[in-house]
Amino acid sequence: MQLIDIGANLTHDSFERDLDAVLERARAAGVVQMVVTGASREHSPQALELARRHPGFLYATAGVHPHHASEYTDECDAEMRALHVHPEVVAVGECGLDYNRDFSPRPAQRKAFERQLQIAVDTAKPLFLHQRDAHDDFIAMMKNFDGQLGPTVVHCFTAERGELFDYLDRDYYIGITGWLCDERRGAHLRELVKHIPAERLMIETDAPYLLPRTLKPMPKDRRNEPAFLSHIVQELARDRGEDVAVTAANATAATRTFFRLPG
Repeated sequence: MQLIDIGANLTHDSFERDLDAVLERARAAGVVQMVVTGASREHSPQALELARRHPGFLYATAGVHPHHASEYTDECDAEMRALHVHPEVVAVGECGLDYNRDFSPRPAQRKAFERQLQIAVDTAKPLFLHQRDAHDDFIAMMKNFDGQLGPTVVHCFTAERGELFDYLDRDYYIGITGWLCDERRGAHLRELVKHIPAERLMIETDAPYLLPRTLKPMPKDRRNEPAFLSHIVQELARDRGEDVAVTAANATAATRTFFRLPG
């Protein structure tokens, strides 16, 4: 099985001590490529640096998450655009709207999102998006750019049926994480994932977050890492009624198409 993790926060502090070992464990578990998430002014350049240190294995996104939207100044916009000159940066984001936690004021979130949507238009790069409890505003803003944007993935999908079908109707890709394995919050996803077309489905860990609760044995430090992507795809395949090799192959093909990654 060849797997690609479309969302790994490898610039997180928890990976400083043993990143090389983390990458080796990922390779041993069948992960052949990863996209390192850039989600702030601080971490997007670090994601690019990691990708440049591991050519052909790691790639990066560059963007500002809605939690950090207050930092999105003209200078920040220029910094993001400079990062997108590099071929290792394969998508705009992580960006979007988050009304669940409101770490940045909603007007600042909408402004930062709009400016990053314009970067996607100007660079013709795919979009790596975050949306939580902001669906109506999110869709309305996306509609303002209809016909101008390239491929779009709603990463770490955790919402309900209506939102899923809104995204699929707009030909968005869907990223599924270990949230699927959370019997407290993710049980509804077990049914919903059956409805995602194979060519629109991608997989991710969102490491170090969202450790799959069905993983055995659990790591002592409770840190999620890319090696556990193999567990997520096994759970996903079971829920879709597919052989795991089929689910994995389809997700990998969809991911290489989306990010334009080499085979």
